[in-house]
Amino acid sequence: MDPDDRHRLRPVLGDQPSGVLLGAQLVAILAYPFLDGSVVGRALIGVVQIAVVGLALWAVRRTPALNWIALVVGAPAMVFTVLEAATPDTAWVVLVSALLHAPFYFYVSYSMIRYLFHDDRVTRDELFATGAAFTVVAWGFAYVYAALQVVWPGSFVGTGPAQDRAWFELLYLSFSTLTSVGLSDVVPVLPHARSFVMIEMLAGVLYVALVVARLVGLTVNRGARQDGS
Repeated sequence: MDPDDRHRLRPVLGDQPSGVLLGAQLVAILAYPFLDGSVVGRALIGVVQIAVVGLALWAVRRTPALNWIALVVGAPAMVFTVLEAATPDTAWVVLVSALLHAPFYFYVSYSMIRYLFHDDRVTRDELFATGAAFTVVAWGFAYVYAALQVVWPGSFVGTGPAQDRAWFELLYLSFSTLTSVGLSDVVPVLPHARSFVMIEMLAGVLYVALVVARLVGLTVNRGARQDGS
């Protein structure tokens, strides 16, 4: 990104855009149970979430042309966030919203990972980015699951009545799968749902392996440079 653009974003995001994004993700998780019962609350948390994610992406991406890809997907996703909050039982709205949100979040996670690997040193914001990218991946898979249960009803079962799982339940499933803790009471029961859950399991393991390998490699290289100096 152009340094001038980064400077203009500082009043909004400060010097730690990934830290702001990670904080926003965690606040959204804690706030959602309080706002879920309100149309305005659901719409507000969704719109603010996309806005913060988009600004963080703009701050860390080094290819402005690719930022427009996220904007083209993110803007309609924001519109459908409001529509979905107003009509949560309308299947086609939920499906289109999920199909817009999922690629948006996956693209943001890809950008954050590229940001982590773009040089041979680790800044404080890049450390925040390791957590932010992880949460963004979990958001992306949650929307994949939302789309799955529209196309294949009954893809997931839980402790409640036999009906489609709420989005927050799917987010809980996504986090428990990505972290491999296996604590979720939401379970994939249809083949397509199980396929995507298995892919998320693999993504979680590979992500941790990549981050650990990078941090270890940088530590070894820093030690070698110090010994050679």
